[in-house]
Amino acid sequence: MDLILWRHADAEESIEGDIDLARVLTPRGLKQALRMSGWLDRQLPDATRILCSPARRCEQTAHALGRKFKIRAELAPGCSVEQLLEAAQWPGSKQAVLVIGHQPVLGETIARLLPFKFEACPVRKGAVWWLRTRERDGEQQTVVTAVQSPDTL
Repeated sequence: MDLILWRHADAEESIEGDIDLARVLTPRGLKQALRMSGWLDRQLPDATRILCSPARRCEQTAHALGRKFKIRAELAPGCSVEQLLEAAQWPGSKQAVLVIGHQPVLGETIARLLPFKFEACPVRKGAVWWLRTRERDGEQQTVVTAVQSPDTL
């Protein structure tokens, strides 16, 4: 199974009293989302399931890709690694799954699936981590297929 984790692009800073889910992408974030979506569109299988946090900044990031996606409440800011993996049906899904979400859960998910000694890893805004599960010698492994940042495209 392929699990692609895409952090939302650059968003407005949170202002006290604002609703976090309503934050939108900055002009820089819109450009990041468009650059990354061009790369993703060339790489993603046609049947990829796309799951998105209900946060407005994630929806805007998803819209840049121009494919159908499902908003999943369990992927909202503050979700757990377990919720993310369950929504993605890791590792048993028969199709690739793209999750558009937030830090720190994306970095925590990467650290859990890879043999990191840390509890989380940093994920830049707008960046993609592409992970794949495989079986070798009767053991399930997770490998990194790609890591891409919109700033390098």
